[in-house]
Amino acid sequence: MKNTAIVDAGPLIALFDQSDHYHQKAKQRLETYRKDNGILITTWPAVAEAAHLIRHRVHFQAQLDFLEWISLGGVEFFPLERDHLSRVIQLQSQYSNLPMDLADATLVVTAEISNIDKVFSIDRDFSIYHLPVKKHFHNLMK
Repeated sequence: MKNTAIVDAGPLIALFDQSDHYHQKAKQRLETYRKDNGILITTWPAVAEAAHLIRHRVHFQAQLDFLEWISLGGVEFFPLERDHLSRVIQLQSQYSNLPMDLADATLVVTAEISNIDKVFSIDRDFSIYHLPVKKHFHNLMK
């Protein structure tokens, strides 16, 4: 998908946690990308992870603000299906030394199926994960 990037939980958390070290950077990078007609896509596991940590780190109201932002089109969702679970399991086994969590595995599956090589992430893991033919992600947070 042209001009589409997957977005991990980290930048989403930083966007709604003003005390987060990456808050300003995430806000600037994500807003600029969207203004340039970039599409942000994520998965429900990444959103669940972000929502949980926003509520835990910041406040219940910040979690509601996050969910409202999503409902207004802040990010698009990849439609994960049961058939995708076999690939999620393969990826989590392949990267068990990290270990790869469910959210990251679903984001890599999304990237593989949608032919996306751009990611917004603050984790080093996306510099290790690779796409078919050993192609690496281009992290737009770096």
